[in-house]
Amino acid sequence: MATPLDLDQLQTFCSIADCSSFTEAAKRVFKTQSAVSMQIKRLEERLEAKLFIRDGRRISLTPEGETLYALARRMLRLNAEIIDLFSQGDLAGNIRFGVPDDYAVRLLPIVLSGFQHTHPKITVDVKCMASEDLLEGMNEGRFDLIVFSQGTMDEFGELFRTEKMRWVSAHDSKALKTDPLPIASGPQTCLWRNNAIEGLNRTGKDYRIAYTSSDATSISSAVQADLAIGFLPESAIQQGMQIIDNDAKLPRLLDAQIAIMRASHAYGGIYDALANHIKDAMGNLEGKEETSKAAQ
Repeated sequence: MATPLDLDQLQTFCSIADCSSFTEAAKRVFKTQSAVSMQIKRLEERLEAKLFIRDGRRISLTPEGETLYALARRMLRLNAEIIDLFSQGDLAGNIRFGVPDDYAVRLLPIVLSGFQHTHPKITVDVKCMASEDLLEGMNEGRFDLIVFSQGTMDEFGELFRTEKMRWVSAHDSKALKTDPLPIASGPQTCLWRNNAIEGLNRTGKDYRIAYTSSDATSISSAVQADLAIGFLPESAIQQGMQIIDNDAKLPRLLDAQIAIMRASHAYGGIYDALANHIKDAMGNLEGKEETSKAAQ
């Protein structure tokens, strides 16, 4: 009978893979760097496979390491579920959480205020930035959990919400009648921008990128000030904006896909509590807003 793998070694392995650093991983798993190196050596000997490629200070996974990483995360998640099943203590701790700034204005008050009421012993440190920066921060180990708006772009993202993308403008917009059409958008790395440009090119619409920013607040301000039109998922549309109807003959946009991603250690306990709360709150957001409007 084969000897079971050591979960502690797998956690260390995943921590190194998360942050691409033995030194940083040692801090996260509360071990010395030499102890971390010994754990990886023993794991590689046990599996008879090289797991990391070291190129100067750069550390990356080998093909065998990538295979192990996906499977190890599943084992760590199952381990956390078992521990939670038999745990009876109150949830407490700190979570480093990232959220796209597109959603911060409308979602943070709804999601996090409710979570703090139901889990007063869990503190959440929040950073708002573009999805591309959130994904980079996750790879660098700066977050425990993020919500990001490019749900199909990473295999470890858990898709939990899909919503319509809409062209938006200021009310009674003059920018919408301008030729060429001024567009406010994210940077070239933004999937939403690339989708919008592909659609405009396909339909032969004359346009220009008038405002570019990785800050969603700046983009929204440009739209609200009628300096340009833009595109947003439905739940991120703010006051002072209107959805552009089909008469403008703008191309249809692909749906926005919203996902949660966790660091390899962020399973069970406080992390499941926040992840489940986010999925419940965002999934019921439209119904809650309609109820609130009816009450008014």
